[in-house]
Amino acid sequence: MALSDLLYPDNPKRRQELIHLHQELLDCMSTNFRATNELAGVLNEHLGCTITHIQMRESSTVKENCDIIIQAMSEIQHQVQKIDSDMKEKLEPVLYQKLYDIKEPELEKIAIAHKVFSIVLGEATSTAEMIAIKLLGSSLMTLTVSKLVSLLAQIGASVLGGISITVLGLGIEMILHAILGAVERNQLLTAVKSYEKHLAEFKVASEKYQRAIREVTSSVRQQVQ
Repeated sequence: MALSDLLYPDNPKRRQELIHLHQELLDCMSTNFRATNELAGVLNEHLGCTITHIQMRESSTVKENCDIIIQAMSEIQHQVQKIDSDMKEKLEPVLYQKLYDIKEPELEKIAIAHKVFSIVLGEATSTAEMIAIKLLGSSLMTLTVSKLVSLLAQIGASVLGGISITVLGLGIEMILHAILGAVERNQLLTAVKSYEKHLAEFKVASEKYQRAIREVTSSVRQQVQ
C-alpha cells in the first residue's frame, strides 16, 4: 500500500472514482463527435457545405480533442451565419423577421426561405429550406453551441486537458500518473472535484446539443422518406 493510502485511507476509493469520471468524460466527448459529424453530414449533403468530418484521436490529449470539436463547431456556426446573412440580404425586412417569429407557421417560413435558396443554390429543395429554418429558428447555433464551446475550452485549459484519452488502457498506477501528473497523490480529492465540476456542466450542455441535432436530422429523415 502506498504511503499516501496509509495517510489518507479514502485514496483507493478516490482513485477508482477518478478512473470512472475520466471514462465518463471520454464517453461524453465521443458522443459529441458523432453528433457533430451527423449535423455536418446533413449540411454537406443538403446545403452544399464542405465541413470536414472529425474523429477522436486516441494518441492525443483531452485538450487536443476538445480543440478538434471546437474547430468543427466553429465551421458549422460559420455556415449557419452565412445562411442567415444571405436571408437578411435578399429578403425584405418584414419577411426576414418572420423567419424568427415563433408564432409564424413553419410551412410559411419554408416558403420564405425558398425565395432565397432559389437564388443562392440555384435549385432549392424543400429539405434544404427546412434544415435552414430549423437551424435559424432554434437556439442550436446560438446558446447551445456557444455554451458547449465554452465548456470544451474550459476543460482543455484545466488540469484535465493534458491527459491522454488512451489512459484507460494502462494500469492503475499509470492512469494515476497520467491524470495527476505533478499533482501530489494526497490531492486526489482535488482532481476528483475538478472532474465532477466540469462533467456536471458538460453533460447537460452536451445533451442539449445532441437533442437539438436530433431534431434537425430526424426532420430530414422524415422529409426524404
